[in-house]
Amino acid sequence: MNCASLMLAAWVIESAIGYPDRLHRRIGHPVVWMGALIHRLDRTLNRPGLGRGRRHAFGIATTGVTVALATGAGLAAATLPASPLGWLAQAAIASSLIASRSLYVHVAVVADALASGDLTSARTALAHIVGRDTTELTAAAVARAALESLSENTSDGVIAPVFWGVLLGLPGLAAYKAINTLDSMIGHRSERYAAFGAFAAHLDDLVNWLPARLTALLFAVASRKRQAFKVMFRDARNHRSPNAGWPESAAAGALGVRLSGPRRYGDHTAWESWLNADAHDPELADLRRGLVLYVKTAVLAGLLLAAIAVLPRLL
Repeated sequence: MNCASLMLAAWVIESAIGYPDRLHRRIGHPVVWMGALIHRLDRTLNRPGLGRGRRHAFGIATTGVTVALATGAGLAAATLPASPLGWLAQAAIASSLIASRSLYVHVAVVADALASGDLTSARTALAHIVGRDTTELTAAAVARAALESLSENTSDGVIAPVFWGVLLGLPGLAAYKAINTLDSMIGHRSERYAAFGAFAAHLDDLVNWLPARLTALLFAVASRKRQAFKVMFRDARNHRSPNAGWPESAAAGALGVRLSGPRRYGDHTAWESWLNADAHDPELADLRRGLVLYVKTAVLAGLLLAAIAVLPRLL
């Protein structure tokens, strides 16, 4: 079986059953394990009294150790017996590093809370998937933030891990997930992480460069709307991130809404450019349509992956 077949099986498993709660309670989750390691290294090495140069060097070391251990675990899993049972075990392990089902569920919870008129619950649900302050967001701002998270994490949580898994197998998938987790934890521009997390942030930008653009194209094709392509190519570069602007702008154009714009992180307001600025703010109906677009995009990506898996047998 090739890597594409393995990733396709992993994606099907994750989409069908996700990561079982019982297993999570018993042994935790691979991303939680990575997070615990990163947290330990952060507390040990990222001390305020150190100079910028040493904190940067320790940040590189933290990234290197985390990625090396994750890659090693992926290599160990890839050595499971070359039997149907061993292959299925590898697919199950790989499925834990894809977040297709969980992403849909988390965003759907936000939509359901908005639909019931419970803005407080919607804000609380949103806080689980975004890093900004959600306590004073309006319903439109909640819907906008949920759509932004849905579109960006379609790349980070689904397309990118599958992409690297197809290219480099389980070791590549595990390495990508480690890099992405490092970025989410220490890749901030705050005083504490400006030096320590800089290398992790740049590395995350690098490994997400192509998957983010692939995700944007998948959104645009799945929507079958010219506006998605137009907004993507016009506005993606205006985003603060070199990558997130691509799937977000494609989704904005596909849904006919504006995304990004000003947002609060604690006591700081980030004055970001709008994507598809002339469109209206998202409403509940737009968030629902965003979930439908997400499913269509996932199906399209799955068909592409299936074609890649079958192609070697036809040649």
